[in-house]
Amino acid sequence: MTKTVLLTAGGTGGHLFPAQALAHALIARGWTVHLATDGRATRYGQDFPAESIQIIPSATPSVKNPVKMAKAALKLAKGYMAARKVIKTLKPDVVVGFGGYPTVPPMLAARSLGLPTCLHEQNGVMGRANRFLGKGASAIAASFPILKGIEGLENKVALTGNPVRPAVALAAETAYTPFGAEGEFRLVVFGGSQGARFFSEYMPGALGRLPQEIRERIVLVQQCRPEDLMKVKVGYRELGLKAELAPFFSDMPAEIAKAHLVICRSGASSVSELAAIGRPSVLVPLPGTLDQDQHANAKVLEEAGGAWVLQQRGMRPNDISDLLEDLIANPEKLTAAAEAARGQGKLDAADRLADLVEKLAGDTGVAK
Repeated sequence: MTKTVLLTAGGTGGHLFPAQALAHALIARGWTVHLATDGRATRYGQDFPAESIQIIPSATPSVKNPVKMAKAALKLAKGYMAARKVIKTLKPDVVVGFGGYPTVPPMLAARSLGLPTCLHEQNGVMGRANRFLGKGASAIAASFPILKGIEGLENKVALTGNPVRPAVALAAETAYTPFGAEGEFRLVVFGGSQGARFFSEYMPGALGRLPQEIRERIVLVQQCRPEDLMKVKVGYRELGLKAELAPFFSDMPAEIAKAHLVICRSGASSVSELAAIGRPSVLVPLPGTLDQDQHANAKVLEEAGGAWVLQQRGMRPNDISDLLEDLIANPEKLTAAAEAARGQGKLDAADRLADLVEKLAGDTGVAK
């Protein structure tokens, strides 16, 4: 009999991309997949391979603002009731959560209805929503060997890695092309939903410090917010730098695969995709986050020798330009970092997680 899974994730790429990868793996095994998320998913979830996409009311609680906290609690309660109705209709064998507060109502509803549940944590530090849900989960799948915030839950943890999308697996088939003494230096810069502004402000000044003979060899692909696009384009034009700029690249894995070096934030999906594809990177963790999860993610690649990590606070324009000059003069460092990054990649993470999901569904014997 066909098994059914309800995947639930916050509506950002960092949460939806690994959910999408698991969906493909389970569909290949004959499962029926449904997705529960929030309204933000329209940007990333258009290609999600689900029989249905259920939009569940959700909100992020604010401890500092009692009024916002009360409103969030009310919305989460509405989400819980909506999720119970969805689960009773779909009758999934198991529910899998990928983090973010939109997962809270479906995961709590699944637990209340006696269904097995699995949490997947993309980061090196357990997120707040997952920490809240961890005690009631049947299993917790981890992306990295060291996971902070799981104290008392260690017996539930299985190391699966962070599932990557089929587009990433395809890009991973492209071997790294060593940078030579002649020819173009392909540089990719992206910041995700919370980092594009910083790179738009920082990179033109940093690249402007490079000698002209180096700038002439750079071919840049950079993600920019729509409101920054024209200013950045003019800045690069004045530098005589070849640059392709866009608010969103539909096939960023392919762009990464073509790169000699990537400069980006260190969100879980970015780090996992860099490792899977095997590309050297300069990582600038998002500062000021409560859990410091991006710092933990970046440390994994840095310690493996696959990345250079720079902290945004106190970062000077010459920090990037000096590093670029050194790497272009010593391209063997880039090749070594590419190999080290690939050594951290887990292209079978989606199958590992699918195995865990099937085990949970099989162990419980939930009747359809």
